[in-house]
Amino acid sequence: MRKMINTAFAYAIAAMAGGVFYREFTKFQGFEGRTSLAFVHTHLFLLGMVMFLVIGLFAARFDLNSRKQFRVFYVLYNAGVILTSIMLLIRGVVQVTGPEISRGMDAAISGVAGIGHILTGIGIILLFLSLRSWTRNDG
Repeated sequence: MRKMINTAFAYAIAAMAGGVFYREFTKFQGFEGRTSLAFVHTHLFLLGMVMFLVIGLFAARFDLNSRKQFRVFYVLYNAGVILTSIMLLIRGVVQVTGPEISRGMDAAISGVAGIGHILTGIGIILLFLSLRSWTRNDG
């Protein structure tokens, strides 16, 4: 349970930093339009902090770390959320600063973000499989 709470805490700090960066960077740049930077804060809070607080409640009831599926979930899910958030940050900085980027670079940013989403999705499936196996064995 402690590992889940610490993970939630790390995501909370990252989410707050993302929110402050969004506000200050757009203000400094004089940018008033829509940008992907706005979503970094909410992605990290919801997919990071809230998710791991809820998982911490499950961890208090079940020994989740003893399951290989759960350990793989932890790695893949965190990698996916972090990768997605980094790509949102990169996309947002490009939107705010306004440089001309090539179609290849644009596609690369989208592609890497897509990989992050896929890892997050696989992680969610592994989490449910891990929880289902515990409830099946626990009654």
